Amino acid sequence: MSVLTISSLTIKHREETLVQNIRLSVNEGDWLALVGESGSGKSVTASSIGGLLPRELIISSGRIHFGEANLLDLKEKEWQNYRGKVISYIFQDYQGAFTPFMTIGAHFDEMLKTHTNNSKQQRKERALETLKNVNLPEERVYKSYPFQLSGGQLQRAAIAMAMMLKPKLLIADEPTTALDSITATHVLQLISNLQQQTNCAVLFITHDLRHVRKYANKMAVMLKGEIVESGSKTSILQQPQHAYTKALIAAIPSLRSTKNRLVTI
Repeated sequence: MSVLTISSLTIKHREETLVQNIRLSVNEGDWLALVGESGSGKSVTASSIGGLLPRELIISSGRIHFGEANLLDLKEKEWQNYRGKVISYIFQDYQGAFTPFMTIGAHFDEMLKTHTNNSKQQRKERALETLKNVNLPEERVYKSYPFQLSGGQLQRAAIAMAMMLKPKLLIADEPTTALDSITATHVLQLISNLQQQTNCAVLFITHDLRHVRKYANKMAVMLKGEIVESGSKTSILQQPQHAYTKALIAAIPSLRSTKNRLVTI
């Protein structure tokens, strides 16, 4: 069943076209990896889904359907029924996801208060359970301020908050960029485990094709604001059709051979 369908999406900044004629479909349980170089339009596309584009960026054409609803038709008050509830984000800047003068518990409580009818005690119990599910010391983290946690702990708290209401679509915009490789692996495995529990769809923006190989079942390749290739992960990685996709795959360093120079894209 289709969760998200993007049709002919074009986004402009004044006269400059940032994203052109984007077509994407994400089904329930899919992990779709959106890959491409910096500035190719990946994050702009992801922001448009949740109505998070800056005011200076204009959607000039296209549709974004979440189920039967066209998200581009929503008024700002209507977004409360979608954003954070059935569409959740994990951002690259995980520190920016938290207000520094609020405890982690206060962030969780505010979100639950907005989207549920739970009592104060029920909200706390639910938050503690969610933090425990991402392998955090729940009582200590609940009472902590963001600066009192490590980067990996903050990112796990961000994942917990994003998954707490069991969204149908999780958008992870380069969630491991600022993390070391071990912590990044733990974070992605955590997202994978939570996805398997809830069967939500994941739109995963990344530069790392190793992560695509391990977690995604579909992928789309962006270049200069356009999707140049999309389909199953296996078919694209094994038999890429576009020259840019071929160059991306050829540029992956190999531990088996040190003789060949890396491809320049």
